[in-house]
Amino acid sequence: MPPAETWDRATRAPAPSDRAGRRGFDGQRCLDLGLTLLALPLALPLIGLAALAVKLDSPGPAFFRQQRLGQAGRPFELVKLRTMRAESDPSLHRAHVRALLRSDAAPGTWRRLSADPRVTRVGAWLRATGIDELPQLGNVLRGEMSLVGPRPALPYEAELWQDWHRERLALRPGITGLWQVEGRDRVDFDGMVRMDLDYIRRRSIGLDLSLIARTPASLVTRRHPARTELR
Repeated sequence: MPPAETWDRATRAPAPSDRAGRRGFDGQRCLDLGLTLLALPLALPLIGLAALAVKLDSPGPAFFRQQRLGQAGRPFELVKLRTMRAESDPSLHRAHVRALLRSDAAPGTWRRLSADPRVTRVGAWLRATGIDELPQLGNVLRGEMSLVGPRPALPYEAELWQDWHRERLALRPGITGLWQVEGRDRVDFDGMVRMDLDYIRRRSIGLDLSLIARTPASLVTRRHPARTELR
């Protein structure tokens, strides 16, 4: 565990301070920018078509904006394609998150909210394919997220964390990551955090490229795309 002086006072998130860490962050940022710029010509038309489908399927905006916690606990606005009904009550998800973090649910069931009425028809398909996440490329360009990293946390989720959970705020959150590729439906919340911390310890350009390459296959094998989860 890093010495106390390297931790952010508000979040107690470990702050990278050594030269190797800075080189790692710089290399990851170059990878983020390079791959994002290469992906945008394909992603932008797909986002446009998906946004049109969202608008035709249900009333409300095409995009969903939500505050998340970034590196060192700094808040930012995450952007996704809307997959739920615009009038959905957010208290349902808050209660679900509280139950997940305080329960001993078995792996594979801890994220589930059966028959969630808030998810639209188009939204279920967008989640199954991961297309709803594509607008987060804008978050990557702004330096708020990386292509690979820990799952971006919700502020009201972080209020329930144990101190060791906050170590996952050491890096920028990612669109995909070790848990997203290997851990969905397999681990509980603490297991997810351990996978995030394992990625933080092992992060490298090679690992990032491997996780990016494996992300499409992980979407194909996702078994319950329409259910509510810590997304």
